[in-house]
Amino acid sequence: MSSPRVLCYGVGVDSTALLVELESRGEAPDLVLTADTGAEKTETYAFQEIMRRWMAERSIAYEVVRYEAKRFKNWPPYRDLTESLLTNGCLPSIAFGRHSCSLKYKAAPQEAFIKAWQPAIEAWVQGKKVIRYIGYDASPRDGQRYAHAKTIDDPLFDNRYPLREWGWDRTACANRIIEAGLPVPPKSSCVFCTAMKPDEVRSLSTEWLRTIVLIEARAAPRLKTVEGLWRKSTRTRPGRMTDFIRDEGLLDSAEIDRIIETAPPDLVAFQERAAQQPLETREPMSSWLDRFHSKETHHA
Repeated sequence: MSSPRVLCYGVGVDSTALLVELESRGEAPDLVLTADTGAEKTETYAFQEIMRRWMAERSIAYEVVRYEAKRFKNWPPYRDLTESLLTNGCLPSIAFGRHSCSLKYKAAPQEAFIKAWQPAIEAWVQGKKVIRYIGYDASPRDGQRYAHAKTIDDPLFDNRYPLREWGWDRTACANRIIEAGLPVPPKSSCVFCTAMKPDEVRSLSTEWLRTIVLIEARAAPRLKTVEGLWRKSTRTRPGRMTDFIRDEGLLDSAEIDRIIETAPPDLVAFQERAAQQPLETREPMSSWLDRFHSKETHHA
């Protein structure tokens, strides 16, 4: 039995080019695995469906996993990163210069899936490692991540970085995708990630813009070292995405004010009511968000 091969697929340019090239070389992975935070851009989800069909046509196994919270204490049950931030009244860890949100919502659920995957279990019983393909390209930025990753000796996984072996940077990856007759995917990231560029925020749906305002408003009382999702103001953008959304007219100022003034108190009251209920009868956070995004909330 050869070692099973898994591609950690982020639905972005690098990992898509890696998948396309491996398949063309007759080295398609035995499993392609995506961790969904529930907060990717609409365009990313649309591209994911294109690639889902592409893989199905080539009989490449594809699975999408999510982090699932199991302990809710007194909170309403929540299901993804957005709902976790609103439940706890905080910003994603990247806004504070850390990356625990990526580890928790991307790396951990992928690793948990692989550990329960039969080919992996059989390989480990035989003393073999699972080959894990990671899409770090040959650019200086990914070079930093690669340098750190290579220092880690993993007893279960043989992590490989073919793009770096081939000397492919992001431009080469995009060209390979085009050559394969596929559209080049947008940059993959959560819509409220600190790494979001102004033009990316401008392209977001109204629902996501409202959610960003809500996340920053809910977290505001606890913020001491950063202003908001963009951390601190610079000459080119404010520290709060909310201020950018207001200044650009992406949402009406009156609507922004209503969200800031009324939504966090209403959310806290919803949580307090949940705390009085047994877990099995509590309304989930998703039901409150559905009401927040309803027409009634828009015009409240």
